[in-house]
Amino acid sequence: MKKYTFELTTSVTLAVLLAFVLSLALPAVTHAQAGPGDQSVKGAVIKGKAPVSKNVLKVKLPRAQETTLPNGLRIILLENHKVPTFAMQMVFLSGGLSDKEDYRGLASFTASLLREGTTTRSSKDIAEQVDAIGATLSANSGLATMTSVVNTSGLVENIDQTLGLFADVIRNPAFPKEEVEKYRARTLAQLQLARSNPGFLAQEQFSRAIYGNHPGGLIIAPVASIKKLSTKDLAEFHDTYYRPNNAILAIVGDVTLKDVLPKLQKAFGDWKKADVPATKIAEAPAQSASRIFLIHRPGSVQTVLQLGTLGIQRTSPDYFNLLLANRILGGGPSARLFMNLREDKGYTYGAYSGFGGSKFRGTWVSSSQVRTEVTEGAMNEFMYELKRLRDEKVPAAELEDAKRSIVGNFALSLEQPQTLLQNIITQKLYDLPDDYWDTYPQRVSAVTAEEIQAVAKKYIDLDHLQIVAVGDASKARDVLAKFGKVEVFDTEGKPLASADGKP
Repeated sequence: MKKYTFELTTSVTLAVLLAFVLSLALPAVTHAQAGPGDQSVKGAVIKGKAPVSKNVLKVKLPRAQETTLPNGLRIILLENHKVPTFAMQMVFLSGGLSDKEDYRGLASFTASLLREGTTTRSSKDIAEQVDAIGATLSANSGLATMTSVVNTSGLVENIDQTLGLFADVIRNPAFPKEEVEKYRARTLAQLQLARSNPGFLAQEQFSRAIYGNHPGGLIIAPVASIKKLSTKDLAEFHDTYYRPNNAILAIVGDVTLKDVLPKLQKAFGDWKKADVPATKIAEAPAQSASRIFLIHRPGSVQTVLQLGTLGIQRTSPDYFNLLLANRILGGGPSARLFMNLREDKGYTYGAYSGFGGSKFRGTWVSSSQVRTEVTEGAMNEFMYELKRLRDEKVPAAELEDAKRSIVGNFALSLEQPQTLLQNIITQKLYDLPDDYWDTYPQRVSAVTAEEIQAVAKKYIDLDHLQIVAVGDASKARDVLAKFGKVEVFDTEGKPLASADGKP
């Protein structure tokens, strides 16, 4: 059994749509966090803290074992014998990016309905059998992802039963008409609920502003697509893309390749391969000039703010520089946005930034929910912090703290076998170097203040900054107009003309 070792040496993720929607929502804000008599921790000095090593974490991660079945199914296995459990993930190399333009959501619907009935088991049968052996079984795909994923996990003593269920939903889904109709009805109902969530509305408009008609602009499937997707459509997508030569089966747990390979051959060996259409991934569109979008929610006591620009692909050479820049700007409760808008000004419960990217360019976005009456102050502080990161080099102590935070979190994540396996999958999907995760801490530690300032100037493009606000237009419009021309919309995305939010 291989083990990873640590050596210190030189300077230092709709199973249902509702759950997805809630994950998009920003932290709720109902009260100021620091009033006239409250103390701020901004600038506080922590004394008596434990010494921090300035050495860089060095790690040698366990190497997965790999093999390929005759039908083209690639298998990756990472042994971990700490507990008698296992987890499997079947990753199909086709997701929402493989949807036809007039059938957006097809990959997502297909994945979500895999376990709602097969040619030999009903939805109820699957649920009861999974529950009886204490296993998990789920599947998902996004609207702009390049993969569809089926997951299962359980006790090693139940691996045969679990694998039987896993293989059945992957290979033999029936997509029963009644289950498709129930899922459609739930999705449409949950969409209506989502429209009452300001965080959802902000993310929807921001994605549209950045991506336009590109698949990246969708966070929900269009209603027209949801209404017309049928059992036949799902079956055709499954038959086309759910093929062994279009998949990677990743396994982690208390198993060995010698023991599990015969089981996998039995479950998947006679699965027929086929020609799979290549997915064409469109580039993100060129950015439009800076715009301000205001979504009118009459009577809202808060304004949800998102400000951002187009970012990078996952394989960009700017990745590590942007990782540090984002951590300093808004990557946690000790970052600049949080310390400024919450701790110093008391405008919000939290203010953050985040970035992402896949085979097409992602975004770099800053966000918060603030009280309506402090919308102008919050906008001023957002703009101040964005400009400061562009115009000033990050102080050495702040940079070192950010590096230690990222490397420390990375080290802790290595205690989770499934995280290790997910890292391997990421390396395969993006064709990253074999030693990518081994050298991750060193690459973080090598980033300089000059490189952070360079990526800030490159990606905080103020001439193309997209700003979205969700709140009461009668109170927020004039405030936002101080930062540029404001376009007002209702919660369905229809333009409104007057300052009080009327058409």
